[in-house]
Amino acid sequence: MSAEAITVLRGGPGSGRDRARGPLIGGTWLYFALLILLPVVWMLKEAAAQGPALFLRQLSRPEALHAFGLTALLTIGAVVLNTCFGVVVAVVLVRQRFRGRSLLNALVDLPFALSPVIAGYMLILLFGQGGWLAPGVERLGLKVAFALPGMLLATVFVTLPFVIREVGPVLAAVGREQDEAAYTLGAGRLYTFWRITLPSIKWGLLYGVTLTIARAIGEFGAVLVISGNIIGRTQTATLLIHQACVDFDPNAAFAAAAVLALVSFLVLIASEIIRTRAEVAGESGASTSVARAASPARRGRAGEAACPTGDTRPATGPHTDTGSGPDEGTPSTHHD
Repeated sequence: MSAEAITVLRGGPGSGRDRARGPLIGGTWLYFALLILLPVVWMLKEAAAQGPALFLRQLSRPEALHAFGLTALLTIGAVVLNTCFGVVVAVVLVRQRFRGRSLLNALVDLPFALSPVIAGYMLILLFGQGGWLAPGVERLGLKVAFALPGMLLATVFVTLPFVIREVGPVLAAVGREQDEAAYTLGAGRLYTFWRITLPSIKWGLLYGVTLTIARAIGEFGAVLVISGNIIGRTQTATLLIHQACVDFDPNAAFAAAAVLALVSFLVLIASEIIRTRAEVAGESGASTSVARAASPARRGRAGEAACPTGDTRPATGPHTDTGSGPDEGTPSTHHD
């Protein structure tokens, strides 16, 4: 077979795959521009067109300041709760085997499959007037529906999967060898988690936290239902934008939307930085694992690390008995 034919089969220059590459990339950019870039650019253009004085006056209104403060409070609450409980759930799902584990694992993704409006309605059924749990919380002197606790529950619900789904795969990849070694040396579970497990999952955890922040800032449906959208009391930033649109006040809507877009861009940049560092840390971890896997071979111990061809048969004979490795001049018994 000629070199040109091989190049075509491998997708080299001039191949059909190469000719289709340009239209595919162009179509992707066009799709991305129509759905993402064009609306965002148009919104920022309209926000800038009203001038800095009107822009700041819209944002300095008492109801706007209260809405942004309430959004920040809900975001912080959701991040704290989902970080703590998300790590616990991820550890349980990855490292424990129990009846109902698959069902629990599937339920984690329920907020992704369920409309936020339905989530808000479920909270109304539980904590609203005549709700199943309403008598209990009323006896405790708490008000959940149309109040801050209900809004926090709704925000935590819609952001529940992010930390779990980012930390879980990292935990599965890290394994339990280092934890078991720490237990063998006498370390307690809390100390082992703090010094061994948490550093291993920190980049995945931070990426899950940034996704939680982005989702909590932009949450609308569930919070709209459970909060009642009371101006100056239970109105978040997204509800403020909705109210401005209903009241035909585009300047207020553009100003609030521009602030949320700016925060979202910052969160996006932070998430990309974290993801890049996580990939670098993953490659470093892989290199460390390779070096650790190669150590037994250097020491001449038995095992698959001394079999470069991937032969996983237990090494026997002179190679395992002498205690010396290839670096020390001892020939390997595997040549296939």
